[in-house]
Amino acid sequence: IRVDKLTTKKMKIAIFAALVASASAFSFSHKQVVKAAKGATVAAGLAFVVSASGSPALAGDVGSGEQIFNANCAACHAGGQNVIMPEKTLEKEALDEFLAGGRSEASVVTQVSNGKNAMPAFGGRLSDDEIEDVAAYVIATSEAGWD
Repeated sequence: IRVDKLTTKKMKIAIFAALVASASAFSFSHKQVVKAAKGATVAAGLAFVVSASGSPALAGDVGSGEQIFNANCAACHAGGQNVIMPEKTLEKEALDEFLAGGRSEASVVTQVSNGKNAMPAFGGRLSDDEIEDVAAYVIATSEAGWD
C-alpha cells in the first residue's frame, strides 16, 4: 500500500492528538487534562475534516513549533501576549480580529514569513518547515488557551 506524504501527516496529527489526550491523564491536573482533551478533540476533528475534504493543509509539528517559538518568538509573545502592541495577542479572539486572513495556520505562516509593522520577517531566518511548525503551535495553543 502506498501512502502519500499528506496522508502520512494527517495520520501523525491524529496519533499525536490521541497521545496527548491519553498521556495528559497521567501527568497533569484535572483542569489541564480537560484542556488537553479539548485540544486533542480539535486536532482530531481538524485531521478528519482535512482528510475528508482532500484539500491540502499545512501539517506543522506542534511540539517542534513550541521549541522554535520559545527560541525565536517568546521574547515578544511569551504566554501568547504581545509586549509591543498589547491588544494584538496570540489569543484566539485577537487572531480572529487582527490577523490578516483570519485565524489559520496559513495566515500565521504569512505573518511570520513576511513580518508586519514592528514584527520582523522570519522568512530568511527560519525554514519553511520551521515556520509551519510555529504556525501549528500558535493555532493549537490559541485553541486550547495560552497558560
